[in-house]
Amino acid sequence: MSTQQDNDGTERRIRTRVMVDKWLAERQEMLVLYCQLAGLEPYTPERSSKDLLRRFCQVLVDYIAFGHFEVYNRISQGDERRTRVLQVAEEVYPKIAEVAEISVAFNDKYDTENHEQAMDQLDEDLSMLGVQLASRIELEDRVVKALLR
Repeated sequence: MSTQQDNDGTERRIRTRVMVDKWLAERQEMLVLYCQLAGLEPYTPERSSKDLLRRFCQVLVDYIAFGHFEVYNRISQGDERRTRVLQVAEEVYPKIAEVAEISVAFNDKYDTENHEQAMDQLDEDLSMLGVQLASRIELEDRVVKALLR
């Protein structure tokens, strides 16, 4: 193998590692905010933190978008050539996309401009979202493992 091919492979691995690290960092930030928000139960106007809710929604959407536009677009547009990565991505993407839709719906419901939305369903909605995010994270971990091999 030529030195150029070795360098190209090394560069691709470095880019992949940087992408995965950023993805995992965004996920971690989202999880920390989720846990902080979930710790506010029961949700009453006095106890709920609308700033925290707004921040969580922003980070949630950023995390979902990064997974879609950075990771899955890279894989689907042919920038990823490893068969195992392609297979895993194909297996998990439908469920990951479903969770993305649920996450966007949560954001649309709670990240309103005036934050005058009813908070009486937030605990139930957060719980449902948490279950979905846990499922997504398990699937993403399969993609991460394949990417870092």
